[in-house]
Amino acid sequence: MIETLQNFFQNYIIANLNNVSLLSIITTILDLTIVIFLIYKVFNILKGTRAWQLLKGIVVLIIITFLSGYLKLTILNYILTSLMSYGVIMLIIVFQPELRRALEQLGTTNRFSRLLGIDKDLNAKKKENIYKIAIAAVELSKQRKGALIVIERDIKIQDIIATGIIMNSEISPQLLVNIFEPNTPLHDGAVIISDNKIAAASCMLPLADDKDIARELGTRHRAAIGISKESDAMVVVVSEETGKISIAKDGTLIADLREDVLKKILIKNYIEEPIHPNRQKNKEEIKNN
Repeated sequence: MIETLQNFFQNYIIANLNNVSLLSIITTILDLTIVIFLIYKVFNILKGTRAWQLLKGIVVLIIITFLSGYLKLTILNYILTSLMSYGVIMLIIVFQPELRRALEQLGTTNRFSRLLGIDKDLNAKKKENIYKIAIAAVELSKQRKGALIVIERDIKIQDIIATGIIMNSEISPQLLVNIFEPNTPLHDGAVIISDNKIAAASCMLPLADDKDIARELGTRHRAAIGISKESDAMVVVVSEETGKISIAKDGTLIADLREDVLKKILIKNYIEEPIHPNRQKNKEEIKNN
């Protein structure tokens, strides 16, 4: 595999040296820029996931394979090279959830609309709804009422919405608190926020594996982590036992949040406003809290 890449780049360089022109230089720079950008995006998608550790292991394996060939360690090099032959298939199998998620994100139109700036009018509405969700979460926390509020982002989760009771209602703190009132028809399951509305209530979420979360966390938190791993949705969780507010995002749980920190996380990840230099400290503030 490594020898094949070396031969490709050697042949590529030799072929282009014979046809050097301004156009070829521009296309080469464009080619390299696109490749570097794609590699950067792949690393961003994988970073912070379980696949990230595996990716680092694969990089180490490639380095060892190269060194074994350079040092003439024939047997070791033969074994590692043979494994590399099936590397692409192994990567597809191992990284299947991450690849599916990346392709889903690529297929959404929201990112293109953000790039063109045509969805700026939605930001005020989104921010208003975030404050309403935060108010509801704090009220539910005070009353020790468990809650799951899923905020859909780029990746659509229509299959999850279909498992619940369709509402298509405007977001209000009073309605959210009322939905999670114990012993009412809609309090079990999750509320899905989609397109700035309460799309459905009493929705069923996929559960994360037991090994992914602490044993003291229950089904509600496991469900929140599960949906945040399978999509780019964020989930606001209110614990019925402790009243603590948490957010599940990208398969991780940020626990015991104050109202102001909850709003900061939601605004940063849902509205995706440009981060100015004086906002860079937000990340450290969130971690410290």
